[in-house]
Amino acid sequence: MANVQAVLSALDVFSRAPDKTALDTANNWLQDFQHSSEAWTTCNVLLLNPDAPPAAKLFAAQTFRTKVTYDLNQVDTASRFALRDTLLTALEKYHAGPKTIMVQLCLAIAGLALQLPAWQNPVQDLIDSFGRNPATVPALLQFLTLLPEEMNSNTKIPVTDEEYKEREAALLTANAPKVLELLIMYLQAPGVSFAVQNQVFQCLSSWLAAGEITAMSLAQTPLLAFAFEALSSDELFDTAVAAVSDIIHETQEVEDNMPVIEQIVPRVIALKPKLALYKDDPEKIRGLARIFTEAGEMYRSLLLHHPETFFPIVEAIGECSAYPDLDIVPITFNFWMRLAQAIGKKQSVSPLFLDAYKALMNVIIRHLHFPQDMNTFTGQEADNFRQFRHVMGDTLKDCCYVLGSDLCLSATYDMITTALSRSDVSWQEIEAPLFAMRSMGAEVDPNDDRAVPKVMDLIPSLPTHPRVRYAALLIIARYTEWINKHPTYIQTQLQYISAGFQDSDPEVNAAAGQALKYLCQDCRQHLVDFLPQLHTFLGSMGNKLIQDDKVQVYHAIAYVISAMPMEQAAQSLRTFAWDILAQVHTFTAKPTPPTKEERQMIADTIENLEVMLGVIDTFGEELPAACQNACEEAWSIVEPFVAKHGDDYVLCERATRVIRLGLNFFSSAALPVVPSVLSRMIETFERTGFSSYVWIAGKIIGRFGNEQNPALRLGFKEALERVSNKVVQILQGQSPSQVPDVMEDYLQMILQTLDYAPDILFTSPALGVAFRAAMAALTLVQTDAVFAALEIIRSILTHDSLVPSPTQPPEYATFAANIRPVVEQEGLALCGYVTSGLTGDFPEETTAAVVAIFRPLAALWPNQLVSWMTAVLQQLPSTSVPDQAKSTFVSEMQRAISEKQHDKIKYAVIGLHRASLKARERRRMGPLDT
Repeated sequence: MANVQAVLSALDVFSRAPDKTALDTANNWLQDFQHSSEAWTTCNVLLLNPDAPPAAKLFAAQTFRTKVTYDLNQVDTASRFALRDTLLTALEKYHAGPKTIMVQLCLAIAGLALQLPAWQNPVQDLIDSFGRNPATVPALLQFLTLLPEEMNSNTKIPVTDEEYKEREAALLTANAPKVLELLIMYLQAPGVSFAVQNQVFQCLSSWLAAGEITAMSLAQTPLLAFAFEALSSDELFDTAVAAVSDIIHETQEVEDNMPVIEQIVPRVIALKPKLALYKDDPEKIRGLARIFTEAGEMYRSLLLHHPETFFPIVEAIGECSAYPDLDIVPITFNFWMRLAQAIGKKQSVSPLFLDAYKALMNVIIRHLHFPQDMNTFTGQEADNFRQFRHVMGDTLKDCCYVLGSDLCLSATYDMITTALSRSDVSWQEIEAPLFAMRSMGAEVDPNDDRAVPKVMDLIPSLPTHPRVRYAALLIIARYTEWINKHPTYIQTQLQYISAGFQDSDPEVNAAAGQALKYLCQDCRQHLVDFLPQLHTFLGSMGNKLIQDDKVQVYHAIAYVISAMPMEQAAQSLRTFAWDILAQVHTFTAKPTPPTKEERQMIADTIENLEVMLGVIDTFGEELPAACQNACEEAWSIVEPFVAKHGDDYVLCERATRVIRLGLNFFSSAALPVVPSVLSRMIETFERTGFSSYVWIAGKIIGRFGNEQNPALRLGFKEALERVSNKVVQILQGQSPSQVPDVMEDYLQMILQTLDYAPDILFTSPALGVAFRAAMAALTLVQTDAVFAALEIIRSILTHDSLVPSPTQPPEYATFAANIRPVVEQEGLALCGYVTSGLTGDFPEETTAAVVAIFRPLAALWPNQLVSWMTAVLQQLPSTSVPDQAKSTFVSEMQRAISEKQHDKIKYAVIGLHRASLKARERRRMGPLDT
C-alpha cells in the first residue's frame, strides 16, 4: 500500500497545480515508478479500488499500456496469462467507461496479444467474453477498432518483423471475415443504439485502413448500402462520411474493384441533390465534399474515359468549390490539381472538363475578392485570408494548365474591362482578377503576343487605389521574363514603378521595390542605359524610402551593373559604393556621439553596400582599372569606423558582412590589407566579445590560408592565440549556452585553421583551449556547433602524426607530442561529453561522427578508453540507458579492442544509441500521456 499512497500523492500534485519544480519532481517520480516492476501490482490495485480517484485509475490504465509496450520482459512467461486475465477483468469492470480508461486497457490488451503468441485467438476470446451482452458490446467494438491501429502504428513494441507478420496474420487477417460478420450483426440488431452504430462504422474504417477488410468483401453485404443510408441521419452522419470515404479509398485499384465501384458510384451521384438540401449547413456540406472529392480522386481515370456516367461527380465537386465557406473549398483543390495533371497527359479531352475548369476559374476569382468592409476581418482573419488567396492561386494555375494561359488571361482581362466600364465599380472587382493574373504568371509563355500585351497596356490606366496599384505592381514583378522578351514595355513599366514609390501606402512602396528588383534582374541587359536614371532616382527619392524598399532598389542597381562590360561595371559600382563610403566617413568623423537614429541610418547605408556586393560577387582576379587601389581606399574608411563604433552590435554585424563580401570581391588584391583587417578584427573582439569579429577571422584564414606570406601567417598565429585567450576569459564568466554564437564562430575558425594552417594550431598553446572548447560545445543545442565540435575532435584524434611513419614530415613528431597530452588529460571528460550527447540531445545524424571519435580512441588509447567509458556509464542514469545496454556496450567495445577490429566499435555505439532512443521516447511520452 505504500506504493499506492505514493502514486496518489504524486498525482495529487497535478491537481493542485503548484510551482513548476514540484510538478517536475512529481512527473519524474511517476516516470521512474512506471519503469519499476512493482508498478504492475500497484496499478492493478488502483484500477480495482472503487475508492481510488479518477486520475489514479486513468494513470493505472496508462501505466499498463506503457508497461506492456516496454516492460513485458519483467513478467515471466508463465505469468503472462495471469496478466492477460488481469487486463480482461479490468476491461470488464470499466466496460461502461470512462472511455479514456477503456481505451488504455484495450491498447494494453492489443499490445499483449501481439507479444503473446501462446494466446491463440484473442479476438475470438474477446468476442466470447464481451460480444454477447449488449452492455459490454461497446468495449468489444472499442478493442476491435484499436487492435489494427495499435498493431500498425505502435512501432515501439519489441517484436521482430517475422514475429509481427505471424501475429498480424493470426490476429487480423484470420479474423477479418469474423469481424465483418460481427459488424453486420450489430448493425442490424433489433433496438441497436446510434452509439453502437457509430462504433460499427469506426471499426469498419479501422479494418479498411489496415487492409484487412476489403471493399470487395463489402459488395455483397448490407454494410455498404447502410453506410450511404446513414448519411441521412444527423446522429450517424460524421462516422458515415468517414466510412464511405474509406470504402471509396480502398477501391483505388479500379480494375480489381469494378463490381463494388458499380455499386458505389450511383450512390455517390445520388448524393448530389443533398448539396442544395444542406446548403445552410456547412458541416454537412463539408462531409459531402469529402465524399465527392474522394470519389473524384480515386476514379479519375473513369471520369476521363466515361464522362457520360461519371461527370456528375465533377459537377458536385464544382458545387463544393463554389460554396461560400472558405474552410470547405480547399477540400476540393487536390482533386482539381490531379485531374489537371491527368488531362495534361491526354491528347484530347471532353469539352465538359474544359467548361468545368472555366467555371472553376470564375469561382476562384470570386472567392479572391476582399470583403466590401475590411473591418469585418480581425487582424488574424485578414492574414489567414491573404495566405489562403495564394493557395487558391495554385488552383488558378491548374485552370491555366488545362485551359491555356491565353484563355485564362483574356477572361480575367475581360472581367477587369467590364468592371471598369461601370461607374460604380469597386476596387475589389479590379484587384481580384489582377491577383489571378499574377498567380497565372507561372504558366504564361514569355513569347506570348496575344493576351499579355493587353494586360501590360491596361496597367497604366488602372485606378490608383492602393490595393489595385499594389496588385498591378506585383504583376509587373511576376511578368519580368515576358517583359525581357518585349523590351518596348520597359519604359512604361519603369514609370509605373516610379509612381508606386511615390504612393503614400507603404505596401505599394514595397511592391514597387519588388517590381524594380525583378525587372532589373531579368531585363538587366536592356536597362544598362537606364542606370543614370536610377542614380538620379536614388538621389531624389532615397531619403523618402523606407530601408526595405531601398534595399530592393540597390538590388535592382546591382543587377544592372552586373550586366555591363567589366570596365563600365567597375566604374558604376565605384560611383554607388563611394556614395555610401562617403557617408560612412562623415559618420566616423562626427565629433559628437551619434544618436540612435543616426546609428540606424548608417547601418542601413552599409546594408545597401552589402546588397550590391552580394549580387555582383566579384570581377575575378584581374580587377579593372577603376578598382585599382580601391581596396586600400575602402579599408582606410572602414577601419576607423570599426575602431570607433565596433562596440555597437548592429554596426558590428553590418560592417563585418561588408568586410566579408569586400574580401571576396577583391580576392588576392586584398592581400596588402589582410593583416591590418585581421588585427583590427581581433582587437575589437577582445574589446567587445562580439562573435562576428571571430567569424571574419575564420573567413580570412579560410580564404588566404594557403598564402605563405610570413607576416600573414604570423597574423594567423596571433589571431588564434588572442581569440583563444578571449574565449577562455568569456567562458570563465558564462556557460557555452549563453554565448552560442561565440562558440560556433570560434569552432569554425579552428576548423579553418585545421584545414589551412594545422602547423599553427598543433604548435600553439591554443590547442588545449580549442579541444576543451569543442568538448564544451557538445552541450549546445545548436546543430551546426555540435557538428563543428565533433569534426574538430575527430580531426585532432585522427591526425596522421599520431601514427608514426618513416615518410612523415619532421614536424609531425612535435604535433603528436602536443596532441597526446591533451587527449590523455581530457579523455575522461571527452567520453562523458560525447556519451551524454549520444544518449541525449545530439542530432540523429551525429552517430557516424561519434563512431569516428571512438574508433581512434580504441586504437590509440585502448586501456584508457575502457577505463573512461566504464566510469562514464556508471554515472549515466538507467532511465537514460538501461543497465543491460551499458553492459552490452562495454563488452562489445572490449571485444573490438582485444581483437584489434576497431571498426566494430561502430556496432557498440549504434546499439547504445538505439537503447537511449527507446528510453528517451518512453520518457518523452510522460506518465500522464495517453
